[in-house]
Parts: sequence; C-alpha cells; structure tokens
Amino acid sequence: MGRSFASRVSHRRLKWVILVAWLVLAAASGPLAGGLTDEQENDIAAWLPGEAESTRALEAQTELGSDPDLIPAVVVYERAGGLTDADADAVDEDLRAFRQLAELDGEITGPIPSEDGEALQLIVPLNVGPDGWEAIGPIVEDMRSEASNGPDGLDAYVTGPAGSAADSSEAFEGIDGALLFAALGVVILILLVTYRSPILWILPIFCAVVSLFCAQAVVYLFARYADLTVNAQSASILTVLIVGAGTDYALLLVARYREELRLHADRHEAMTEAVHRAGPAVLASGGTVILGMLCLVASQMNSTAGLGPVAAIGVGVTLLVLMTLLPALLVICGRWVFWPVRPSLGSAEPSATGLWARVGRWIKPRPRATWIVTSALLLVACVGVLNLHPDGLTQAESFRGSPESIEGDEVAARHFPAVAGNPVYVVTTADSAADVREAVLADDGIADAAEPRVQGDAALIEATLTDAFDSEAAAGTIESLRSALDDVGDGEALVGGNTALNLDVQNASQRDNLVVIPLIMLVVLVVLGLLLRALVAPLILIATVVLSYGAALGLSALIFDWTIGVTTTDSSFPLFVFVFLVALGIDYNIFLMTRVREEAVDHGTRRAALIGLSATGGVITSAGLVLAATFAVLGTLPLTFLTQLGIAVALGVLLDTIIVRSVLVTALNLDVGRHMWWPSELGQREDEPEVFRDDADAAAAALESRVRT
Repeated sequence: MGRSFASRVSHRRLKWVILVAWLVLAAASGPLAGGLTDEQENDIAAWLPGEAESTRALEAQTELGSDPDLIPAVVVYERAGGLTDADADAVDEDLRAFRQLAELDGEITGPIPSEDGEALQLIVPLNVGPDGWEAIGPIVEDMRSEASNGPDGLDAYVTGPAGSAADSSEAFEGIDGALLFAALGVVILILLVTYRSPILWILPIFCAVVSLFCAQAVVYLFARYADLTVNAQSASILTVLIVGAGTDYALLLVARYREELRLHADRHEAMTEAVHRAGPAVLASGGTVILGMLCLVASQMNSTAGLGPVAAIGVGVTLLVLMTLLPALLVICGRWVFWPVRPSLGSAEPSATGLWARVGRWIKPRPRATWIVTSALLLVACVGVLNLHPDGLTQAESFRGSPESIEGDEVAARHFPAVAGNPVYVVTTADSAADVREAVLADDGIADAAEPRVQGDAALIEATLTDAFDSEAAAGTIESLRSALDDVGDGEALVGGNTALNLDVQNASQRDNLVVIPLIMLVVLVVLGLLLRALVAPLILIATVVLSYGAALGLSALIFDWTIGVTTTDSSFPLFVFVFLVALGIDYNIFLMTRVREEAVDHGTRRAALIGLSATGGVITSAGLVLAATFAVLGTLPLTFLTQLGIAVALGVLLDTIIVRSVLVTALNLDVGRHMWWPSELGQREDEPEVFRDDADAAAAALESRVRT
C-alpha cells in the first residue's frame, strides 16, 4: 500500500478527522440499518429466477385471479380412540372464531373427518398481503391459542403453509441481534486471550460494529432502490462475516503495528510503516473475498445471487473501516492501549523462538514426508463426503426440534390419505383444460383435481397430492406431471405450487454448484497469480484449499450424523461452504505467502518459509480461531441449514489455519523451494541459501528481517 495513504490515516491531525467522519457515518447509518429487516424477501418464490417453471406458473396464477399472497392454514384436531361430541362442539366454536378473522380470504373448508374417526381438519385461507412472512406469526399464534381451548385429550395443531411460515418467522425473529451479541461475545473472549490486554480488544470490536451498521445501511439502500434480493439468511451471514473477517483484518494490522512499535520511537511512524507493510496483504485478501463473493451473481438462485453483492458490500465496507478508522484509533490511544504488555522501543520480538518457529524446525528435516502424510490424512477425511446428501431438506429436517407445524403435519399424514394446504397448480389454455385435468388425475401421485377455473384463454387446475408436499415422492410426481403434460393439449402447461417451487430450487442450486464453484476457483487462481507473480505457487495453494474443503465436508457429514442426526443438506450447501472456505480460507495463505515471498528475496524460499511461518503463525492462528468461532455461532440457531453451514465453515477454517497453512503449505515450500515462484525471476535464481542450521541462525535471520523491513 502506498506510503502516502499510510501516512494520512496515522497523521497527527487527520486521525481526528477520520474518527469524527466515521462516527457521523455510523450515526447516520443506524436508522437505515434498522430498516433492512423490512426489505427482506423471505418467501420461496423470491429465491427463484423468473424463468423457472414454478415462478412462471405463479405469475400466471396471479393473472388468473389466484392471489399469490394467499396462505392456507390447516388446523388438525386429534383424539386417540375417537372424537367425541364435545370435541365436535369445540371445533364448531373454533370455526366460528376463525370466520371472524380479518385476514380470512374465502370460505373455510371443513371440518373434514378422517376415515378412522380420530381426527378432523379445517383449511383456513388467510391473506396478510405481501408482508406475509412478518405478519403471519401473530395471526397463527392467536389461532393456536383458540384451538387449544378444547376439551382435555383433544390435541389441536395449526400447520400447513401458514403454520410453517409462522414457525420459520419465529426462528428468525431477533436473529440478527442474537447473532451479533453471540459473535461479539465469542470474539471478545478470543481477543482477550490473544492480546492479553483488558483494553485493546475494544478498538477492533468498535470498528466491527461501525462496519456492520454502515454495511447494513448500504445493503438497505441497494435492496430498496436497486432491487437487490436480501433475505433473513443473507442478512444473518452478513453479520457473521463482518464480525469475523473484520476482526481477522484487525488482528493482522495490530500485529504488524505492535512489531513496528519495537522499531520506532514515534507511534505515528510505526503505524505508517505497519499500514504500508500489512496493507497490501489485507487488501489483497479482502479483494479476493469480494471477487469470490461477486461470482455468486452468476447463480440462477436469486437468493444466492443476492448474497454475492450483500457479502461483497460487507467486506468492502469492513476493509475501508479497518484501514482508516482502526489506525486512527490506535495512534490516538497510544502505546498504553497494549497494557500490561506494552511494546517498547528495542524490546525483543518473540516470533523467532515461538510455537510456530518450533513447528517449522520440526518440519525442516522431513518436508516431503510431512506433506505426503498430511495430504493422505486429509484425503481420508474427504471420504466422509460419501455420507453427505445435498438433496434438499424436508420441512421437518429444516428445523432443529419439532415446532407445532411439523407435529401437525405428522398427525395429518397419519389420518388423511391426501395432504391438504399445499396443492399443485397447473396453468394451461382453456381449450386444453379438460384434457390436462384428465392427465393430472391419471398420475398416481395425485389424489384429486378440481374442475378447471377458466378465465379468457387460460385455465387453472388445482390438484391435491397423495404424499407430503416436501417428500421425494411428491417431487417425483411434479417431474412426472411435467413430462406427461408436454404431450397434452395445444399449449404449454405450467406446473406450480410449493412442491414445484422446492423442486426448482434444488435444480437451480445443483446447477449453481457446477457453474459457480469452478468460476470462483478461476478468479482466486488469477488473483493469486497476479499477487505472487508466479504460476506454481497459486496452483499448489488452490489445491491445498480444495483439499481442506473436501476434508471439512467429509468430517462435517460425520458430525451432522452424530450431533443433529441429519446427513441431508440443502442443495446450495456445497456452494456456500466452498465460497466461505475458499474465499476466506485463501486469506491465510495470502498472509503467509506474501510474507514468504517478501523474505525469499533476501533469504531464499526455504529460509523464507520458516521466517514466514514464525512471523505470521501466531496472528493467523488467532485470526482463524476468531473466524471459526463467529461462524460456529450459527450452530446455535434452530435452523438446520445455518447450523450445518456454521459447523462446516468453522471446521474448515480450523483445518486451514492449523494444519493446511502451518504444516502442509510450509512443508511444500520447503520441498519445492524456489520453483514455487516459477516462471518469475525469483523462481529461477540458482543461489538458493540453505535452511537454518540452528535456533541462533533463525533468530538472527528474523532480526535481520525486522530491521530490513
């Protein structure tokens, strides 16, 4: 990074201007950040691209007068041994109460008795407008309260789309605040241990909070005025990403600043040098993350494509805050902020004899054996991927625990042959309507189909599935219907409904895995090539990160099975984990390898590998722990996908920082030597020095490096 910029952010007078400017921006961002929740689109249709068949069917349904904001609530009553007259009276009372709901849109269907006489169900069509996700919760809660007032022994459940939406809304309720405080708590604890200072941790945390407010404000403006798709999932990931990545970058800058304070009497000069030296690596790492996230724009899934800009904005704002506000705060506070271990001029640099220096000395005599054994162990861990099934989570699997909507679905499935509340919608031409209805009824997965609703030249047919709407059998029914209807009538028949939406989500996610993952790998490879001015090193680094990714997925599958009992994941899970592990995990290799290349100019690659490991090992490990801990916070949420994502990313980051970066990459550097930098001039030098002979030699080289830089 240019020395001119570095001197400005630590300038004796400009530091105060920078502080005031960010305080004003943070204050102005607060109200905008608070409005981000109102701009979220959490219905499943908003996740899909417009060309998906189920999306086009939904649009056609709207034109035919079918309101897309209609959310049926299915109320299921059950008494083991058979319903009584008192139960029937209680259901009639509930029916009268539900008819008074302001949100009721149409006639209530039922009570529908089960053949075994042990259950009844009502289908209550509700319409709360386009804000259904946020508004449905209180209505369903009132319905559940009303239905629970029946005689003892009569169990009542409010399920169906409305019940599921209410339970999902409750799971996400307050999630941003809970995630923020949980992530900050974990990070504060790690920073206290890392810095061993009761004060210093405040500055990175303050910068992370400022970054979060400003980033949320920018995302809000894009969502409101540029049609950026934001949902509760991407908003939650934004919180974790900013706290984790922001603290990572702060750790690297503070570590270099503390190193420079031992070489400079003036703290402003020390910060100028720290920003000048550490800034390029931080910007390269952040830039790689931003470019990797923007690759998600190539996704068919609107939710995944929207996550790309959301995450890129978050990282971009965080970089800006960390490279301006944090240096200003550090020089404003002075050396006392490091109390009780203040770095004074001329004090010893502990990295030459620290833990990672000892790890490097252990690897030095046996680099080839080390990287071969390490790679073999990681490959063994990759085998666990065979137990991971990214085929999509059912409604029951989506929650950790059993909310009422899931229990109600199970009760309904026991007593009713057809599943109410989640019909299949088929849109066709008026002339083909009768033939299409016959073809729909001919499918074994369809229990019944209503008479076509004709309007002009179009017709809408509503059919009931025999299987649960989120089951593999129901998805198979949708596929068979689409295939069968291709040859029926004289126009295109569109098959929609929630089952079709789920199926199209899974298909789009699987396509995104095949397209976006290679694209991200290519982008990261190009960035590494430009940064390291080599071809061999980027290829090796990409291979190590992909190996770490496979091992993380394999071990995660075992952990999922042991802890939450679900080895199935969402189809987008491999892509999300890849994005965060490769885009973020490559950071640590950038921090290490830029230092190795810097030292290789004077010491040769093999010596530089040991210097780089000892100099960066402590701070990179701390950064990895912070990032892993913040993503692990996702594991506390009651939603299976976010729990799985948090576990996999946390595990992958730990593998990358502790094993891949410290052991595998260092061993490869020692074994491959100068050829890492081929075809650059550095890779062709013949005067490669020998590695260190002893600890005194290593300490002398480290001291020389400090003085030189």
